[in-house]
Amino acid sequence: MVQVNDSYLRLKAGYLFPEIARRVKAFTEAHPEAAVIRLGIGDVTEPLPAACREAMQQAIEAMGTREGFHGYGPEQGYGWLREAIARHDFQARGCEVSAEEIFISDGSKCDSSNILDILGAGNRIAVTDPVYPVYVDSNVMAGRTGDADGGGRYGGLTYLPITAANGFVAPLPEQPVDLIYLCFPNNPTGAVATRDQLKQWVDYALAHNALILFDAAYEAFISDPQLPHSIYEIEGARRCAIEFRSFSKNAGFTGTRCAFTVVPRGLSGTTTAGEPVELWGLWNRRQSTKFNGVSYIVQRGAEAVYSPEGQEQVRALIRFYMENAAIIRRELEAAGLQVYGGQQAPYVWIKTPAGLDSWGFFDHLLSQAHVVGTPGSGFGAAGEGYFRLSAFNSRANVDEAMRRIRAL
Repeated sequence: MVQVNDSYLRLKAGYLFPEIARRVKAFTEAHPEAAVIRLGIGDVTEPLPAACREAMQQAIEAMGTREGFHGYGPEQGYGWLREAIARHDFQARGCEVSAEEIFISDGSKCDSSNILDILGAGNRIAVTDPVYPVYVDSNVMAGRTGDADGGGRYGGLTYLPITAANGFVAPLPEQPVDLIYLCFPNNPTGAVATRDQLKQWVDYALAHNALILFDAAYEAFISDPQLPHSIYEIEGARRCAIEFRSFSKNAGFTGTRCAFTVVPRGLSGTTTAGEPVELWGLWNRRQSTKFNGVSYIVQRGAEAVYSPEGQEQVRALIRFYMENAAIIRRELEAAGLQVYGGQQAPYVWIKTPAGLDSWGFFDHLLSQAHVVGTPGSGFGAAGEGYFRLSAFNSRANVDEAMRRIRAL
C-alpha cells in the first residue's frame, strides 16, 4: 500500500484562503442577490501595463517564426531580463547584486517554499506572528515542525509576535535560530522596517550564522525615501540573506506568473559534518533539475517593466492602489476603527471591534455589508483580534465597500 506524507496531516483544517472561499461560496449560494465585494485575497484587478502587453504580443509574433521561435530557455532565466533586474532594482540602489545571482521563477510564493529543498531539516526556524501562511505551512509539509497547539502554533518553530503593543516591530529571538523569515513591507500588517531595524537582523544573522529569507514582494509600494527596498542595502546582508521579489503586485503579473530570487555568490551553509557549501550552487542545481524556466513570452513582458514606458505605467498602478489604501484607512478611521498599515503597503490592518474575534468580524462584514476581508487569526495566533483589507480592487468597489462599512 502506498504511503502518504504524514506531515500534511499536521496542517490545520484548511489553508486560509480556501477557507475564505468556502465561506463566501456558502454565503453567495444562500444569498444570490448579494453583490459581494472582495477585499480579502491580495489579487490585483487592473490590466497589465501596456508596455508589458505590447512586448508579450511581439514575443508571440516572434514565436510564430522559425527565426524568432524559443523552446526551452535557461532555467535561471534569460540574461537580458536578469541584467535589467540587477541594474534597475539593485545596482541603482547601491546594492552589489549581479545578474548571475538572480534566478527567474514563476512566483515568490513558490520560491519561498522551494528554497527548503536546499536547506537541512535540522534548522531552527523563526517566523513572525502573524505571518504569511506559506512560510509556516511549507515547513509543516516538509516535516520540519511538530504538531500545532490549541492556539495554532507549531512545535519546533520560534514565533516572534508583531502587534500594536510593540509597534509591529519583530523582536530578535531570545534563543539562537538558524533560519529567519522576514517580510517587509509586511503581509499582512502593512508594517515596514527601517534601515536600523534591518541592520539589527543582519547583525543577528551574522553573529549566529543564521540565514534570513527576506520576502520583498511589496517593496515597490514604499514611497518613503528613508526606507530600504532591499535587504542588500544593509551592509553584510550578502553574507546572510536570500531575497524574494515578484512582478505580481507592482506590474499585475498575478495571473501571468513571473518573479525572481536573489542568491548571492559566497553565501554559504554547512553540511551535517560542518563543511561549508555555497548556497548559489545548490539553488542553481535545484532549479536546473526541477524547473524548466518561465516562458519566453512572459519574460519579455517582465523585461518591459524596466522600459521608460513600463516604469511610468507601473508607477501609475502603484499610485492607484495606494490611493485605494488611503481611502480605506480614512473611511475606517472615520468609522471609529483602529487602523494600521496602508501607507507603505497595499494592506490595511484593522483592530476588530470589541466583542468580535477575527472570524466573527469576517462573518459580520460578509453578512451585513457583503464585503470580504481576511481574518487576522488566519495569519497566526498573534493575528487574533485583527483583520486585513486589501487595496487591490477597482476604485468603484473600494468606495462602495467603505460606504457599506460606514453604514453599519
